Amino acid sequence: MSVTDKAADGPGPVLAVVHEAGRAAPGSALVLGLRGLRHDADAEMFAARIAERHRRFRVTLEGHGPGRHTLRLLPDTGTPGPALPSPASPGPASPGPAGLSPELLADLLGPYPGAGEPLALSGERRELLAEAVTRADGPDRYLEQVHWDWSGPLDRGRFDAAWQSVCGRESILRAAFDWTAVPRLLLHPYAEVEIVHRTRADTTWRELLDADRAQGFALNRPPLLRLTLLEGDPGAPTRVLLTCHRALLDERGVHLLLRAFYRAYLAAGALPGGERRPDLRDHARWLARQSTEGARELWTRAAPPRGAATAPGRPGPATRQSGEGRLSRRLEDPYGPRLRSWAAARGVGESSALHVVWALLLYRAAAAGGPLAVSFGVRVCGGDIALPGAGGIPGLLGSALPMTVRVDPAAPLAGLLRQVHDARLDMGAYPWVSADRIREWSGRGPGERLTDTVVVFDGPADPGADAVRELQAQGVGVDAPRSVGAGGGVPVTVVARHESGGALVLDAVYDRACMADADAAAVLGQCVGLLRALTDLPDADPTVGAVLGLLAEVEAPSMAARPPAVRRTSLRTLRGGSASAEVICLVLVPGVVGGCYERFARDHRGPQTVVVVDLHDPPGAALPGAVPAALAELAACGRRLVLGGCGPGAGAAYELARVLADGTGSPVSVVMTGLGGPRSSAEALARGLAGVAVRRG
Repeated sequence: MSVTDKAADGPGPVLAVVHEAGRAAPGSALVLGLRGLRHDADAEMFAARIAERHRRFRVTLEGHGPGRHTLRLLPDTGTPGPALPSPASPGPASPGPAGLSPELLADLLGPYPGAGEPLALSGERRELLAEAVTRADGPDRYLEQVHWDWSGPLDRGRFDAAWQSVCGRESILRAAFDWTAVPRLLLHPYAEVEIVHRTRADTTWRELLDADRAQGFALNRPPLLRLTLLEGDPGAPTRVLLTCHRALLDERGVHLLLRAFYRAYLAAGALPGGERRPDLRDHARWLARQSTEGARELWTRAAPPRGAATAPGRPGPATRQSGEGRLSRRLEDPYGPRLRSWAAARGVGESSALHVVWALLLYRAAAAGGPLAVSFGVRVCGGDIALPGAGGIPGLLGSALPMTVRVDPAAPLAGLLRQVHDARLDMGAYPWVSADRIREWSGRGPGERLTDTVVVFDGPADPGADAVRELQAQGVGVDAPRSVGAGGGVPVTVVARHESGGALVLDAVYDRACMADADAAAVLGQCVGLLRALTDLPDADPTVGAVLGLLAEVEAPSMAARPPAVRRTSLRTLRGGSASAEVICLVLVPGVVGGCYERFARDHRGPQTVVVVDLHDPPGAALPGAVPAALAELAACGRRLVLGGCGPGAGAAYELARVLADGTGSPVSVVMTGLGGPRSSAEALARGLAGVAVRRG
């Protein structure tokens, strides 16, 4: 899909880089035209940043008037490798073509100079970002919504100032994503939290939730968090809605931020002290020091085997539904306390009981007749890693890691309980491992899904009892925050949480294209039913088969087969031109800002034909090593091609230009721009293509 930038176009113009891709003599300089750096001082700052981060080059800069500069990068054979280390678990690095490596291209096309400090992405954050910019089912799938009621006096100015103070202290609120060439996080020096005030006369609560989810975020601009206050009649509580992007924050992180906000509000809107440390930067440095030897040994043997049962429903027809569904079921008293006692008597926690029940449901859906491995994801928060103070860092420090156990109907249930308990302890040693690493170590293909479900049983962080009491002393009442629920990038996510009264609540978030509403309700109902039944079993040590027999009279839910990912390439004309003029070919890949190519073609006034080559491959697929047939036909007609790409399309355009140049023996011009909104991206393309015309004239 194309990701639409719903926000303004940013603090500065998007940079365009012009290059002649072709065969170059060993040791020759990379010559890059820069279009869009407003002042020479900006260009010098830009060149200094490239020189600092890529010390294997000697960097020189030339100015040619306002907004036009030439950057030369001469390989320095006496200086080894890149200047900055990569974290231990960022996933396999893409090799990229010689010359403009993905890391170099990311820095060339990154945000305007001074906009942000880059951090490599790792773990679940990297995978969620990749899915958020490639999936075609809208932005709402990756949002976390948390809400609570505020009763008593509410000082709007103090409320807004307190959140802005937290933003200044917490670097994660000044973070945004860049996926131009290498997925990474950028820590910006400043961000402003959006706070909107609405009234119940304007909208209902359900309308507000739906509209908020549909709004999404501009992932390349901080903060990826906003608040909406829904006010009612005088004296009635105000409902506060906090929305954030799941690739950056989870519910635990939200609670940590909320604790800081309460302290700031009590301090008249100004949180004392400087930036929180440790923060994401310290976590990244800690990751860079971790050895992967132990993690590799674990996941080489513990990764889900091919043939493991992963689906919560038997194969069924298409659901004819779409979007994301949500359900909730309660394990009310007396079953909640009884389940805790039942688990404690067997030396495990409630989470192990839930994991066992979920493993049984996956086994039952597979309709197996004997022992079978089943696999599902388990959230590991990562807050207890061996980094002092890590528990106070908001954000995703862990991942949803695959748990695999062997379900044998003839074996005692106690053995299955020990399996899930031991597997959880093993994976807790390496919460920073990402699924792409596990795929690599276990011989799986890029993008291959390891599980179809994720089970979450992590209690939220304490929102700060002392701060809540101080607020009460000022006549302000706040209740416990509640999550609306967000999916985990898999067909079904189940989140277990305790209500204030002690009841265990299971929330299911599911992809309605994979599992219909009725089937999702059935699987969640069967899960709650088995949890209740565990505490009523007359046999203190039943077999797995005996517990499965409790569902003998209940039909297993169904699940639609996942359609295979199909690689597709197409060529379409956006604007016709002169038969003798060049063809401007814009490269479209997942993550290119929606509408920027159409806007460029609409505003273009030259004689060139403007076409788009669509390389919308499934996530994880590598760019083809050959020029698409439709593009090769254009090149064979003798018309000069100029390739262009915005954001992630820039790297794809560069690779295609190199392939074309190798095939024809002649250099191919390529224009590459960073990420921006539709308008700024289109303007950057126009600046770059004007630079091509000047140099060829």
